[in-house]
Parts: sequence; C-alpha cells; structure tokens
Amino acid sequence: MDDADGGTYTLLLDLPRATEIAVGALGTHRFPAGAYAYTGSALGSGGFARVDRHRRIVAGENDTRHWHVDYLTGHPATDLVTVVTSEGDDVECAVADRLPAGPVDGFGASDCDCRSHLAGGSSVDGLAATARSAHREATKK
Repeated sequence: MDDADGGTYTLLLDLPRATEIAVGALGTHRFPAGAYAYTGSALGSGGFARVDRHRRIVAGENDTRHWHVDYLTGHPATDLVTVVTSEGDDVECAVADRLPAGPVDGFGASDCDCRSHLAGGSSVDGLAATARSAHREATKK
C-alpha cells in the first residue's frame, strides 16, 4: 500500500483499565476497560501517513492533540493493536455506522451527522473482525 494514496482507516485500540479522559471540547468522559475502534479518513496530503502520526502519539513521541482520538491514543494505558484500511475509498461514515456504539457521542464526528466514530467492544479480536467486515461492506461497489 502506498501511504500517499490514503483512504479510510480504523484504529483498533486496547484500554486495559477503565479511566476518565478529557477529550478536548467534548469534556471529560469515562472509558470502560475494553476494546475501541476509531474510524477516520486519510484522504488529504500524506494519505495513510496520518496513521503513523497516531502510532507516534500512542508511543509518546508526539504530544500534539488536534483530534478527539488524540486524547484517547495519548493516554498512557492505551495500546494501538492493529489498523484496518480501505485504500482509496472515502467510506469513513459508512464504516463507523456499521460498528457498535462507543462511550462518547460525537467522538470524531464533529464534521458529519454520525453519532460517533468511536466504537466499543469487549475484545480487540472481535472488534477487529467487525471492523474488517464493515470495511468490506462499505467498499462494495
């Protein structure tokens, strides 16, 4: 995959313990322990290089917080397990709509009408399988 091509991505995150996190303008929210899937787009300049930025935040190598997900990925207990992508496809909202509800309405969805772009689940493996299926379904032509 060429990072510059971009598309839609879903970060699969593990949060091993419940915690409260201040999420910018959304305020402070309680995140139960478990798996999370954040769906975003990387269609601008740099494409999937945006995913590398998320990896650097999780690793503690970048402290800049621009988006809601930066507050979750920047929490020291959060682990980025894997990423699911749909190269060249702008299906962010279609994927997010196919995933289960998350704990914060409006998360990652300030520029659309979606309920949230953050999904929650009990296991990363199960949520990853659901995300892969959501990407497949959303990209069917």
